[in-house]
Amino acid sequence: MDWIIADKPVEYETAIAAMEARVAGIIDRTMDEAVWLLEHPPLYTAGTSANPADLIDPYRFAVFPSKRGGQYTYHGPGQRVAYAMLDLNRRGRDVRCYVRQLEDWIIATLAEFTIRGETRNGRVGVWVVRPDRPANPDGTPNEAKIAAIGVRLRKWVAFHGISINVEPDLEHFNAIVPCGIHEHGVTSLVDLGLPVQMSDVDNALRRNFDLVFGPQPR
Repeated sequence: MDWIIADKPVEYETAIAAMEARVAGIIDRTMDEAVWLLEHPPLYTAGTSANPADLIDPYRFAVFPSKRGGQYTYHGPGQRVAYAMLDLNRRGRDVRCYVRQLEDWIIATLAEFTIRGETRNGRVGVWVVRPDRPANPDGTPNEAKIAAIGVRLRKWVAFHGISINVEPDLEHFNAIVPCGIHEHGVTSLVDLGLPVQMSDVDNALRRNFDLVFGPQPR
């Protein structure tokens, strides 16, 4: 398993090309699985289920079509993207199980910072309850999304992955309907009052990876 940490923002098209090359190597067994931790410059991606009406301001930042699952997503500085390139041929060919593992990985990572991340039926990603905010009109608690998930498979090798909001500019999410969800907002670790550094999140992601996914299969 290779762990790669980018020391400066990576252009989206550069990242896609690098992932494609790694996936090809994993498929032909010439390269190991990898987790690539990076940030992108400010941009939006449109997954395979993106609704054009959810792109509120198409001129704010560059918009990149993406073949991952999901809808519109923002990426930018202060957000940790973890691209996981894993061979599900050796980890079990179960996409739903893999998505649950990604959710569990995020939740375990957030727990190290005393944040309780939760999943919701019909909403991909990880959410936090905001008791410091007014309740919704129907009386349900205010919630905000703190992490997103988007996955693509090729010959049962998974790529793309997750993003966790550490300290992005949350106003940048206003040009889209994030993941097609109108009713809830977005948040970050710093927005929740935790002065967390990116390196802290990286260390937590690495510590919790094997706990969720296990070691690399042989």
